[in-house]
Amino acid sequence: MHSTPLQGLHTTVWTALLAALIALGSFLSLPLGPVPFSMQPFFVMMAGFILGWPYAMTAALLFVASGIIGLPVFAGGKSGLAVLLGPTGGYVLGFVPAAGCIGLLTRARKPGWIRGLAAGVAGLALLYACGLFNLMRVMQIGWNQALAVGFLPFILQDLVKLALAVATWRSMHRRGLLPW
Repeated sequence: MHSTPLQGLHTTVWTALLAALIALGSFLSLPLGPVPFSMQPFFVMMAGFILGWPYAMTAALLFVASGIIGLPVFAGGKSGLAVLLGPTGGYVLGFVPAAGCIGLLTRARKPGWIRGLAAGVAGLALLYACGLFNLMRVMQIGWNQALAVGFLPFILQDLVKLALAVATWRSMHRRGLLPW
């Protein structure tokens, strides 16, 4: 980030904005079994690309904390600790390391396709690992069933979201729309 007198304010505003966009992504969802299809992963990836480390993690934590205290920011307008203890809780918690990983791998670097896609795949791997392990625990199912229910129906869409996020990040950078 550039050192300016308003740097702290800019960082705070962008962090809150990305947390709000992650929440907005939950309202753009379709129920598909125990794990709904939503636009949240797109905004988690955008947080990583735009904010970098550690602010992307802060945005994801702000989103999670908002849901825990009762704001209806989780998929389907849900909120509360029960969501985190349910089948989708691991995915929600996985947003935090995913955003941080993407931010760490791309921060302060020229936005390129290969770097962006590699960082996004690493972030998605963390997100899915958290989600699948929790899904197996909560639903008391095996690895193959967890993959069938919580990975296979979503990975193609999430890879498309990743490509869109990288394209958006690159476009924002070219147009000078990023805050730093």
